[in-house]
Amino acid sequence: MPALHDAQEIFGCIPIEVQKIISEELGVSVSKLNGIVTFYSRFSLLPKGKYIIGICLGTACYVKGSQQILDAAERELGIKAGQTTSDGLFTLEATRCIGACGLAPVFVVGEDVYGIATPRQMVDEIKKIYKLESGEEK
Repeated sequence: MPALHDAQEIFGCIPIEVQKIISEELGVSVSKLNGIVTFYSRFSLLPKGKYIIGICLGTACYVKGSQQILDAAERELGIKAGQTTSDGLFTLEATRCIGACGLAPVFVVGEDVYGIATPRQMVDEIKKIYKLESGEEK
């Protein structure tokens, strides 16, 4: 696990080529490593964006409209859940319960949690980050 954590940190993902190197160095089968990498959400086979947006689709959030928030994020970013924008800024993830059901619907951007959220709030947050990244906001 420490080698996989290090690889994820260094490369931003753990593609099969990296898994093969770790396999050879540690004497662990590639299939075992791949099973670990694909099981734990901390690891990724593909690079993730600088900002990871997670939209909770757990029952409480879904009932309160989180699908509409996900739809708005997909439209604004031009990607689907599970994908990363071509500029590498955003990765969009549909998640399960994040433990903030009382604030449903909820989305997270990195470590920041947004509760009682709306599609408009999601779009505004994305625009704010784009503005920040372009240097227009300090």
